[in-house]
Amino acid sequence: MIRVAGGQFWMGSDDHYPDEGPAHPASVDAFWIDETPVTNAQFARFVEATGHVTVAETVPDAADYPGADPAMLKAGSSLFTPPPTPVPLHDPMGWWTFSFGTDWRHPWGPESSIDGLADHPVVHIACADAEAYAAWAGKRLPTEAEWEFAARGGLDRKAFAWGDELHPGGAMLANTWQGDFPHQNDLSDGYLRTSPVRSYAANGYGLWDMIGNVWEWTSDWYVDRYDAPTKPCCAPHNPRGASEDASRDPYSGFPRRVLKGGSHLCAPNYCQRYRPAARYPQTVDTSTSHIGFRCARDA
Repeated sequence: MIRVAGGQFWMGSDDHYPDEGPAHPASVDAFWIDETPVTNAQFARFVEATGHVTVAETVPDAADYPGADPAMLKAGSSLFTPPPTPVPLHDPMGWWTFSFGTDWRHPWGPESSIDGLADHPVVHIACADAEAYAAWAGKRLPTEAEWEFAARGGLDRKAFAWGDELHPGGAMLANTWQGDFPHQNDLSDGYLRTSPVRSYAANGYGLWDMIGNVWEWTSDWYVDRYDAPTKPCCAPHNPRGASEDASRDPYSGFPRRVLKGGSHLCAPNYCQRYRPAARYPQTVDTSTSHIGFRCARDA
């Protein structure tokens, strides 16, 4: 882990997606945070020690999904499946498939494995799985404010974790999507899916993969607008998100946590969330092939 000294910074952005605003000052106490996302090797040690069974490996309870097709109530997870041709970008079902038998051990489908992927971020992790690992490790999930402060690496009010250009001088500084999402990836960064942690340079705090590769769970409940003063004199200290009830998804009713960092599926033509200020709501029951996590603890 890396100790981050804490301090005041500008959280959020007024220049991108509406739920990132308003940009506002905030401050956090010192904390420790994992240098990288939790890897397959690390998660495997946790499972071996505890016998933990992930959400993706568990048959869903029909009571939690009233009206669901019984044929869909099987263990599995959401898998990115690139279409062969362009599809409308307003419908994510054009590239997401609920894949039976897909889980952290089988990240790209039921016939796949994590052989050769020990140093890749673990994926298909629901919120409860991340919290179980953190508790076993004597840690916790970072708050949204901690995560964003850490991702900025000391570069306040910059668009990206390394400055104001996505690819300065043509350099690929994170595992994101190059090309027309979701059907065409020109692989300028060399990776179609996840990449080994530490494949790109660390940020100013010595942290790897804070941007791209996989989305990361935080401990904050999601709301779609910050309610915070915009004057430095009134900066909230160690701010937290909404209440669990306020975060509930209007369609499924499940509460939502804040994800941070973007993933290997973020592209200039879709989901430009490869930035410290970016955030995304995810229902706690959901796991996918591009969601992982890292842990924090108090200093």
